[in-house]
Amino acid sequence: MSEYRAGFACFVGRPNAGKSTLTNALVGQKIAITSNRPQTTRHVVRGVVHRPDSQLVLVDTPGLHRPRTLLGERLNDLVRETWSEVDVIGLCLPANEEIGRGDRFIAGEIGSLKATVIAVVTKIDLVDRARLARQLAQVGELGEFAEIVPVSAVSGEQVDVLTDVMARYLPESPQLYPDHMITDEPEHVLMAEMIRESALEGVREELPHSIAVLVEEVIPEERVTKVYADIYVERPSQKAIVIGAGGGRLKEVGSRARAQIEELLGARVYLDLHVRVAKDWQRDPKQLRKLGF
Repeated sequence: MSEYRAGFACFVGRPNAGKSTLTNALVGQKIAITSNRPQTTRHVVRGVVHRPDSQLVLVDTPGLHRPRTLLGERLNDLVRETWSEVDVIGLCLPANEEIGRGDRFIAGEIGSLKATVIAVVTKIDLVDRARLARQLAQVGELGEFAEIVPVSAVSGEQVDVLTDVMARYLPESPQLYPDHMITDEPEHVLMAEMIRESALEGVREELPHSIAVLVEEVIPEERVTKVYADIYVERPSQKAIVIGAGGGRLKEVGSRARAQIEELLGARVYLDLHVRVAKDWQRDPKQLRKLGF
């Protein structure tokens, strides 16, 4: 009988390479926030994939990037710390984009780690067979990989194959988390991430890094759970963008986030949102601590 395997894995890659969407696809439920803007993942969210013969614990990391702020430096430190502690690393390389300097830089960074490195060619639903074949050949020249797996988190193609491959390289170990558990993130952190994702939809370029969310209070009542949260931005002009004309945008953000939080909690939710200005919070150690960084 084959031995049970369990261990930690993470997806790495430059920002917007499809890491969070892939994490959600493997776990089968939304746990990592996704956005079409780079640099949206800030918290290490663990998703647990349960299988009869293995347990794959996925650690979600921000994209490694050239830091311009104290927050950026802390995010990079977090990435490197995570890399040094996992058993398997999946390097995400989008099928629809040329391999660039950022990809080579990350491939070089992870080459010396003790983890098994797998190249994951993401977003294969966006290219034809010929383009995919070219990309797979180029990925093969990028470095030494245990395996190269093409996958689409959106269509689900090859997601099971990727899970099989990653599980194969985990150490023999008893189960690490109980059967019912799919993440060890506290619910209020997940709620804050859902609100932040909703606030990021459709905003202009300058805003994504400047938005942070803090869930101040959650009060479960008989018929409804009340969630009180603050959205933090760095400047009054950004506050106006988030709120929108006549408060219309904030209302949309609230209803989008509320639907997701209701799904998470399995209960009706009353969501109370306020937008606050914390001047230059990304550069202020005290503000960063308050906002959980």
